[in-house]
Amino acid sequence: MKILEVSNLTKIYGEKSTEVMALDNVSFSVKKGEFIAIVGPSGSGKSTLMHILGCVDYPTSGHVIIDNVNINELTETQLAIFRRRQIGLIYQFFNLIPVLNVAENITLPLELDHREPDPKEVDRILKVIDLEDRKHFFPSQLSGGQQQRVSIGRALMSQPTILLADEPTGNLDTKNSDNIIDLLVQSNKEHQQTVILITHNMDIALKAKRIIRLEDGRIVDDR
Repeated sequence: MKILEVSNLTKIYGEKSTEVMALDNVSFSVKKGEFIAIVGPSGSGKSTLMHILGCVDYPTSGHVIIDNVNINELTETQLAIFRRRQIGLIYQFFNLIPVLNVAENITLPLELDHREPDPKEVDRILKVIDLEDRKHFFPSQLSGGQQQRVSIGRALMSQPTILLADEPTGNLDTKNSDNIIDLLVQSNKEHQQTVILITHNMDIALKAKRIIRLEDGRIVDDR
């Protein structure tokens, strides 16, 4: 079952002499429960693709269908709601709220969506990210690896259709990087969470079941 379909996706920045084609007719699909890595050098279009898949930017042409919804047809308000409910975003920078503790940071997306968090689900997520004993800690009391685990917990809390991870280990040492990738692999295997990992690190990319390589805004390999 396809959970994501990207068709003839093109993104152009600027006009005329300043025009830059960040994505050039990109097409691919992702099945529910797949774990894929998108790799490529700086300037290959990875981040632009991430922004469009994450519903924070629009393509110049082409379309993206996520769980049978054409996101190109959504208004900005509808897109914000869809992103909050269907897309789990994990960035290189943790983006935690410093005045909120671990549990509060994890449940923030639900609070913003005016939904009541299920305490049992909160405890389950805390167990998954191995921070049960740090439930009431604030970000300043956590290591970098622990903060990134909180950001993963936050992304998983709304049970997203797709989990997008953009260089999630970029600010971490090797040990913590391995732990974060293992957590994503675990979420994919045990909970059939669809994961799209964007990275420049081939060692990390090899943890995925499928690798898509971008160069100059085009797919040059998909295996």
